[in-house]
Amino acid sequence: MIARMVLNGRSRQVDVRPEHTLLETLRDTLGIFDVKEGCGEGVCGACTVLLDGRPVSSCLVLAPAVRGRAVTTLRGLERDGGLHPLQEAFVRHGAVQCGFCTPGMLLTALAFLEREPRPDREAIRAALEGNLCRCTGYTKIVDAVEAYARDRGHG
Repeated sequence: MIARMVLNGRSRQVDVRPEHTLLETLRDTLGIFDVKEGCGEGVCGACTVLLDGRPVSSCLVLAPAVRGRAVTTLRGLERDGGLHPLQEAFVRHGAVQCGFCTPGMLLTALAFLEREPRPDREAIRAALEGNLCRCTGYTKIVDAVEAYARDRGHG
């Protein structure tokens, strides 16, 4: 079946199988590898994408369910060929180590900051609970999100 969606701001048509997940479609059909495959059970956050602006585990969303909807992956954050300011904050604060969790962390944080523009550290930690990181210990990630919120005039 053909599914039309807006992927990273561009209208796309893709042939999807009813039993395939959005994760499988993004990685295997479209070659978008910034969406990571982690647990396959929706608990690690590695496969997080924004679906109509809300973070979802793409391993739990069936591909046909995205017809007519907007999907944003890490690639969709690019600004004029450069990094999004939140990505820059991650780099500045050393919040990126192996990079496996980073796409999901970034997308989850951005969606959270749309709803909560002036978060405290505890709220940031709570918002990122569904995204597992084995490298940073979260402190640098929280620092980066906090700095981004502050620097854009919301902190």
